Amino acid sequence: MYRLQNTHPALLPFIDRIKAHSQTIEEARQFSGPLATEMIDAGLFRLLVPKKFGGLEVHPSILIDTLIAAGAADGAVGWNLMIGNTTGLLSASLPTEWSERMYLADPAAVTVGVTAPLGKAVREGNGLRVNGRWPFGSGSQLATWICGGCQVIEDGVPKPGPHGAPETLLVFFHRDDVIIHDNWRVSGLRGTGSNDIEVKNILVPEGRWVVLGGRPRIDAPLYRFPTLGLLALGVASVAVGIAERAIDEFITLAGGKVPTGSVRPLANRARAQQDLAEAEAAVAAASAFIHQTVSKIYDHAAAGGKVGMDEKARLRLAATHATWSSVGAVDKVYHASGGSAIYEKNAMQRCLRDVHVTTQHLMVGQPTLEVVGKVMLGIDPKTLL
Repeated sequence: MYRLQNTHPALLPFIDRIKAHSQTIEEARQFSGPLATEMIDAGLFRLLVPKKFGGLEVHPSILIDTLIAAGAADGAVGWNLMIGNTTGLLSASLPTEWSERMYLADPAAVTVGVTAPLGKAVREGNGLRVNGRWPFGSGSQLATWICGGCQVIEDGVPKPGPHGAPETLLVFFHRDDVIIHDNWRVSGLRGTGSNDIEVKNILVPEGRWVVLGGRPRIDAPLYRFPTLGLLALGVASVAVGIAERAIDEFITLAGGKVPTGSVRPLANRARAQQDLAEAEAAVAAASAFIHQTVSKIYDHAAAGGKVGMDEKARLRLAATHATWSSVGAVDKVYHASGGSAIYEKNAMQRCLRDVHVTTQHLMVGQPTLEVVGKVMLGIDPKTLL
């Protein structure tokens, strides 16, 4: 299957087990337990962590195909892997002392987080006194460290950053200092455990944070690649995986289902054949656009070139396009499936619910297209890409 071509080999033994545990993960509203622990021990949450800190430091294309494969097995597991890996990327930006303490010293440590700057951080000595509450804390049950976006408050007002917006720090908290609110009751991606997370009056020591959009401390091709672009591509990869699963489910269904009032299998209907072909083309084209864009920009970064606004916008365009193309593909095969698709035992209904939730992520929302259009027209988007 295409999605397994560049998948990291550490994931392959888990794919069937992930599928077998999908209903349990859905009902628990989180991904935890022995299967999660084994995947952590296999290094699957450290694909983007530098090798010097105990990570795998893979090419972005390997991350993308690994997330596609995981998302096809179960959207929630793919999502948790995406959050864990893209947060782990920050290990290249933390002060070396903290990267060594958080990652190298603990091979089983998992980091997750929320970038939205909903926390307030006030200088206290050399550290920061932080209060805040963030929704969408995916994978917090798995985490050793959890980060949250914070505005630095100076003299009662947010400290200004680039583009006129307040400076945002991604501040790390130990899991023991974080309150996890059990409020993740949603339509899709139920197994991600994306509850609200909160910290109250926590003093964070010097350096246990990174500046959002700042330059990494490690100079290597992976860390010259745009951080936000990788986050957006991660979201898109999960969506592509969910769409590939939906297509597979439709092929299986169509071969054996005889629609009510018909004597022919669904597979013999011209409209079903057309819908399947169009869904496959949409997903394959989206994947190709992602890989073409990633390969070109990564090679540019590896050669020492500066990744500019145009390249960053291209990455965001590829990610947004792939996410929404995946939604269209799932919608097409879901409707072609008929009434069979609505039953809980049919994975198609979960694909429908899960893929529509991916579109709500800020990194791939439709307003991204406006930002990309501004860049293409030479207009300053006044936002980080």
